[in-house]
Amino acid sequence: MKIADVPFCTIDWSEISATQHPGIEGHAYWRTFEMGNIRVRMVEYTPGYIADHWCNRGHVLLVLEGELYTELSDGREFKLTPGVSYQVADDANPHRSYTNTGAKLFIVD
Repeated sequence: MKIADVPFCTIDWSEISATQHPGIEGHAYWRTFEMGNIRVRMVEYTPGYIADHWCNRGHVLLVLEGELYTELSDGREFKLTPGVSYQVADDANPHRSYTNTGAKLFIVD
């Protein structure tokens, strides 16, 4: 990942309004910062959230709270807990996530 056209800046996440994104079940709430060629998000999934699509976008994702399951289109599945991250390139491994308990994530893409 090459970050371009982003000067040094700080983000107070409490000042960014959340947008709601429904899943097959549950909801995701995104607080989003975009500048240059990056998008940075603080995301919260409600208990029972299931993503409604397979994602091909590359991410760096870190679990801050809760428990997240990410499945790949090839059938592999990963359990992520606080302090665990995943990294994936654009178009490398289509993936989708779900949580039984809810989760809070930090994502850069």
